[in-house]
Amino acid sequence: MSDRSWRRLVIVQVLIASMLIALLGRLYYMQIASGPRYQAAAMDNQSRDIITPAARGMILDDKGVPLAMNRTGLVISLDHEALQKAKDGGKELLNRLAKILGTSYEALVARTTLCGAKSAVTIGCWNGSPYQPIPLTNSANSDMALQIIEHAEKFPGVTAEPEGFRFYPAVGGANAAHVLGYIGPVSTADMKSKSSRNVGLHQYDLIGKAGLEYQYDTDLRGESGIRQVVVDRTGAITRIVRSTPATPGNHLVTSIDARVQTVVEQQLAAAIARARAGPPGDRRGSHSADGGAAIVMDVTNGRIIAMASYPTYDPNIWENGLSYKQAKTLFSEASSVPALSRAIQGQFAPASTFKVVSLAAAAAAGYDLNATYDCPVNLKIGNRVFTNFEGERFGRISMRTAIAVSCDTVWYQIAYDMWVRDGGLRPKKNPADYFFKAAKAYRIGERTGIDLPSEVTGRLADRQWKTKWYANNSHFFCNYQKEAIPSQRTPMLIAIAKENCVDGMKVRAGDAVNFAIGQGDTTITPLQLAQIYAAVANGGTLWRPTIGRAILKPDGTLVREIKPQKLGRIPMNQKTLAFVRDALRAVVTQGTAVYPFSGFPISVSAKTGTGEVFGKNLNGSPKDTTSWLATYAPSEKPRYAVVMMVSQGGTGSLTGGPSVRKIYESLFGVTGSTVNPALSLFPKGPPSALPGLTLAGRILPLHGKP
Repeated sequence: MSDRSWRRLVIVQVLIASMLIALLGRLYYMQIASGPRYQAAAMDNQSRDIITPAARGMILDDKGVPLAMNRTGLVISLDHEALQKAKDGGKELLNRLAKILGTSYEALVARTTLCGAKSAVTIGCWNGSPYQPIPLTNSANSDMALQIIEHAEKFPGVTAEPEGFRFYPAVGGANAAHVLGYIGPVSTADMKSKSSRNVGLHQYDLIGKAGLEYQYDTDLRGESGIRQVVVDRTGAITRIVRSTPATPGNHLVTSIDARVQTVVEQQLAAAIARARAGPPGDRRGSHSADGGAAIVMDVTNGRIIAMASYPTYDPNIWENGLSYKQAKTLFSEASSVPALSRAIQGQFAPASTFKVVSLAAAAAAGYDLNATYDCPVNLKIGNRVFTNFEGERFGRISMRTAIAVSCDTVWYQIAYDMWVRDGGLRPKKNPADYFFKAAKAYRIGERTGIDLPSEVTGRLADRQWKTKWYANNSHFFCNYQKEAIPSQRTPMLIAIAKENCVDGMKVRAGDAVNFAIGQGDTTITPLQLAQIYAAVANGGTLWRPTIGRAILKPDGTLVREIKPQKLGRIPMNQKTLAFVRDALRAVVTQGTAVYPFSGFPISVSAKTGTGEVFGKNLNGSPKDTTSWLATYAPSEKPRYAVVMMVSQGGTGSLTGGPSVRKIYESLFGVTGSTVNPALSLFPKGPPSALPGLTLAGRILPLHGKP
């Protein structure tokens, strides 16, 4: 054999040996080193996770009355994969189901379309996993179920089974939709989220989407049970790999009282109806009254006893899946956006209710609150005339009377003087800004911190806000003729735009005087106003409003209490605070709130407000005034603050006054001019004890102090 042949043979042998070594190495890697990983992957291919949803914890009122609970219903669901496999895309199947369920084909198409798909409607689509059966209704009757079961071949992928679902019973009529919120299926975004509240979620879970259901979701939802099984190629279960039972969620006890909540909702609706009909004594006639809010707060700790928003909706509609029509109604401006919680998301000019802030500013600036001041019909500042509401003239009056009768021109003069002292249009380097600083100390422009999601901040229109506002809007105002729509090109709006283009970043005299009476660009929510008046009532403490009181295990064992939290104090010394409280009492005894509380046996302190609104409604009519009534009682030893706001509702006294009186009647047990504690919803105040529960969820009598 030649050397060359021998070399070739050696090379071939080396190559073969190398290949054998590589093959053996790969075999070792796959069977030994990576064996467990591939075994797990193989298991995944033939294993299935069967999820058992956990029983969600109840939401209870202060005495244990269920506001949100679980009940069993006959649920008809559709497998999305089966729908996709149908030759006609499921059209025939959905038409059959629509006839049985008494709904439309279009509604079922919307319900079974995955959110995010090109054909999906904005709202009302399926926001859950595409591998999860889509519930079409949870209130099917036996006839519907039998038609599907007996003709299973016509309904591939459709099931009819009893299942548990969330239910809001509205005990006694307490709707509380905006407080409770609702639940919904886990979305893809939820599964991908790294938020701590989404840890441990499964694709078949239901989680809180709004309100208390969202805020306390990790407490309420429990942990789903998982049974991992191995199946053969026919889908039959061959063995159980592991089984973890479901852990039920904990219960949330709230400070909401279902009875008070019912009264507040009814009286808010009554105030809306009163405004639309034209309140007795209101010479301006009927009002648009497109919405409102009402709040009852315990002034000693900031706990919310009742909170209502109008218009409202049935929170149970989410469980069946929103139809397109329902979704459109919920979020439509034409229907006044029932989904909006006006108590924490509605932003309105506070009008004369703001004068408790102005009093703090005037006192800090050195004005004598016990002096007398002129209250003319109007006051000319610059080239504008600022007028008292409805052109009233009171002459020379005390500041106490100015608050009682709600004189605006007194505050126009004080605010203008302060503005001039601060330098006017050429402000000093460090202006005193007493009004702005007082408002900031009252936390205007900040969230109250209530234990509900989606609360808005309101707006504090101070110098910093003005600068930012101008930076964001100067281009529009300086190019108004080109940028504005034709209907906005009126002589008045064009003149305003020119003025804003030149010095819109400055606090002008008009801004200053409007700020002092709660008009202009500053806005607050009804809850913020309740927080402020509760602080005036309790001696100066600003509490963080809370609804949750405690978390209980399913057997009633206490997990944790949710303690009230102090946020600070309002900017008043005790002398000024005493003056303010005396003036607010005078509003009821001799001022703008005499009418609703005449002959009322419980002393009430109050401030009315009528907020003027710029703009037009959808029908082209000018927007009406915002009706405010902020109160607390009893005046000598306050326990409750009640605030009612009616958007486009007229005056606070005539529109909200009779309804606020009715709320106090229920709280104190008042009939006419007589107090009967036996009729009071809280004979000894809101309960301090927590309700007890049995393992079966039965409510036990309260123990300890009532």
